[in-house]
Amino acid sequence: MPNTTRDFVGYGTHRPNVVWPGNARVAISLVLNFEEGAERTPLYGDNVVIAGEGNVVDEARRDLQGESIFDYGSRVAFWRLMDLFDRYEVKATVFGCGMALEHNPEAAREFIARGHEPVAHGHRYAPMYTFTRDQEREQIRKAVEAFKHTTGQRPDAWYSSGHSEHTRELVVEEGGFTYDSDSYAEDIPYFVMVNEKKWLVIPYNLDTNDMKFRLSPGYSEPHDFFLQLKNAFDCLYEEGATQPKMMSVGLHARLSGRPARIEAVEHFIRYAKGFPRVWFARRIEIAHWWLDRYGHLDPLGS
Repeated sequence: MPNTTRDFVGYGTHRPNVVWPGNARVAISLVLNFEEGAERTPLYGDNVVIAGEGNVVDEARRDLQGESIFDYGSRVAFWRLMDLFDRYEVKATVFGCGMALEHNPEAAREFIARGHEPVAHGHRYAPMYTFTRDQEREQIRKAVEAFKHTTGQRPDAWYSSGHSEHTRELVVEEGGFTYDSDSYAEDIPYFVMVNEKKWLVIPYNLDTNDMKFRLSPGYSEPHDFFLQLKNAFDCLYEEGATQPKMMSVGLHARLSGRPARIEAVEHFIRYAKGFPRVWFARRIEIAHWWLDRYGHLDPLGS
């Protein structure tokens, strides 16, 4: 049955005594959303179009200029970000849409070869709540098959463009996933109950996310994005002296992989690496660490 309750308390006054590897004060998760080629467009039978850098337009016509912006993300910007991660020896988690991987299997193979984590982001780049329950189940199945076909690996976890009341239940039903990131409710991982199963959630974040390059008001220049990341890191690092936290950095190739914007990502990585006790980790590493050491914690909700 779909979840009809909300948990406003969370850990409350009983927050766990978190200890990250190396006694890190902050665990930083770099996330690259790989969606290019899976967006909604009449070319693929949709009645809406994703225009420009990501705005939804309710009309059944192709936006060829908008498509080319997505194409740039897949053709050029993806590789620029991959090289940046290599240069600073950091690994990312890739939230990949199945159809996007199918359209660029070379990129799919490459991010695995470079040690980045595969996470299913739907088959199409579309909110799960726009599908029926059976269609959601099919989206999950097709996303898994796309990863296996293009990368040779099953995705470690799941993240929706927009989840429905049924998504988490269907993800658990599919099996083979370690966690999902369909929540923005915490600074550290937590457990929920899904059909009597204890389930791990590794929360994500939208304020430390480059999506604001396309929103108004948002980032008008790359330094704005860097300052947002820096301010979040500074706060979490200070809190992490007594209560270590987790920080997610959301990236999109077509946004942050642009020549004028990638400096913000590089500047932040360099800045955070200048501090001791900072752990750059793939989300699956955070998940395994949490399961091994905090698997005894009670679920925070259902």
